[in-house]
Parts: sequence; C-alpha cells; structure tokens
Amino acid sequence: MTDTFSPELSRLIDGYRRFRQSGWTANRERWASLRDGQEPEVMVIACSDSRVDPAQIFDVDPGEIFVVRNVSAMVPPFETNPGHHGVSAALEFAIQVLKVKEVVVMGHGMCGGCKAALTRELHGAEPGEGGFIANWISMLDDARDAVVAEHGTHGRVAERAMEQAGVRVSLANLRTFPCVRSKERNGELKLRGAFFAISDGLLHVLDETTDEFSPIE
Repeated sequence: MTDTFSPELSRLIDGYRRFRQSGWTANRERWASLRDGQEPEVMVIACSDSRVDPAQIFDVDPGEIFVVRNVSAMVPPFETNPGHHGVSAALEFAIQVLKVKEVVVMGHGMCGGCKAALTRELHGAEPGEGGFIANWISMLDDARDAVVAEHGTHGRVAERAMEQAGVRVSLANLRTFPCVRSKERNGELKLRGAFFAISDGLLHVLDETTDEFSPIE
C-alpha cells in the first residue's frame, strides 16, 4: 500500500504499529479470550476530551471496562420520546445485557463543555455552530444556577464546582432509569461519581453521604 497518509494519520498509523508489537502480539492470549464476547464488570461514562482516556487513567486491559464518552460525561434522564438515544442505548446494553456491577461517571478538570454551561457562551447558537453543544449542556442549567449563586461564572473555583456538579447531575439522571433503580435497590449495581484533575493527575471519588469529592493518593 502506497503511503499517502497525512501527517496526522501517519502518527496514528505509527501508534497502531507499536500497538501490534507491544499491545496485541505480546498479549495474544488476552485477545483470543475476547473473541467470543466481552464480560466487563464496570461501565465508565466519561468526557470525549482527548486528555482523559479512561483506559489510560485506570490502566486496564482490553475487555475490562465498557466505556461511553460524550461532551461533559453527561447522562440524559430516562425518556421514551422519539429520537436517537445513544447514551441510553449504551446504558441499557451495559446493564441489561453485559450485566455490569458498577457504573462510574467520571468528570474532569478543564472541561470545555462544563465551562460553556457555566458562561453560557454558546447560548442561542445555531445547530452546527454550537447549538448542538448548547442543547446538550442545557442539562446542567439547574445545577449551574446553584454554582453561579455561590461562585459566579468565571475562574477555576467556579469551573471546578460546575465540573463536579455535572457528575452529580449524571448520577441523578442515571437513577431515573427503572432498570438502574431496581438493580441498585437490589444490590446488583453500584453507582459511583469520580473526577479526574488534569492539572495534577489526581483522581477524586465522590462520597455521596457527604457529597464531597476526595482525592485518591
């Protein structure tokens, strides 16, 4: 095959070649065990941000976690109206088919989506010009009001409060799904909130009894 790749794709192809040597070839038995299916015990809902790859942060092997990534790691509430419900479909598959035991919602520092929710810089934008993002992060509007009342709309203190509030919103929305509620009530499923700070590389975990995030050292 003639190498006509762009510089950007060439870097990915180089990475693929390294993966073939150190990730796939060196772990043939692991990959062979996954040919007939997957049995992850944990689902991670994370942001699409290129700096916060759950597989890298948690240092897991292929097949260990079922991952869904989107802007600001959001989970919409349970809805049955017409439309394409990507996160809901993935959640349904993880819980009902794969029967994961835990769902982790992981927010992160320097989140552009949460910052836009806080400042409302995309408010009123047309679809394709920021409108899709604005509509998506409108799920944070109620949480935003509380953050703004205490911290204002600018600065890292306000931004981190908004980022962590987003995790709480997604956890609350998870519990609007009947299958989640029943499995959590029966002890078959645990929900967990987490926050990864890009600035210092620390993972924080939410204690829902105190509503506080604490770092894992």
